[in-house]
Amino acid sequence: MKAHDKQKRMRIYFTGVGGQGTLTATTLLARTALQAGLDVVAGEVHGMAQRGGVVESVLLLGGWRSPKLDFGEADVLLGFEPLETLRGLPYLRPGGTVFSSSDPLPPVSVSLGQAGYPDMAYIEEQTRLVAGQCRFIPCRELGLQAGSAQSGNTVLLSAVCASGVLPFGVDALEAAIKKFLPAKLQESNLKALELGKTVLA
Repeated sequence: MKAHDKQKRMRIYFTGVGGQGTLTATTLLARTALQAGLDVVAGEVHGMAQRGGVVESVLLLGGWRSPKLDFGEADVLLGFEPLETLRGLPYLRPGGTVFSSSDPLPPVSVSLGQAGYPDMAYIEEQTRLVAGQCRFIPCRELGLQAGSAQSGNTVLLSAVCASGVLPFGVDALEAAIKKFLPAKLQESNLKALELGKTVLA
């Protein structure tokens, strides 16, 4: 990859549900980008870290001043929960890229019967109307295969790194996992990384 390609400016929007590890995933990808020599700005759009609340964060690569993201500006949307992916679509620029979990984690309102949960076919259809490229991956299921539901986030990060959309690849993510994650979490996350690479095959 040429040096100037590395500094391609890119805006990544993350969305998920409190308790899933969305902010941990944002931090891991930010550290991966820093290790790859990119300028990084990260921030929380808004978040309720309690379980069940919506968590949104942004990662801006390539020399932005502030972690601000408006509707229609994200190049990549990473959704850790399908309904939150649907809700986050206004942030995606037309033709942008979406990588999302296909495993629902219904919000409290749905669990209490106060709201319905759209079916996956509808969520995928709405996503394809906006995105140029989108992939829905059973992240929770693959995370459990790797050893923990939380490592499903790494499945998603690995898949997007393997896709070539980002200015760094899976090797950079693997190095960041080995450098920054606690030793007890590394085995399941490295397994999740391998699973994430294979979902695109």
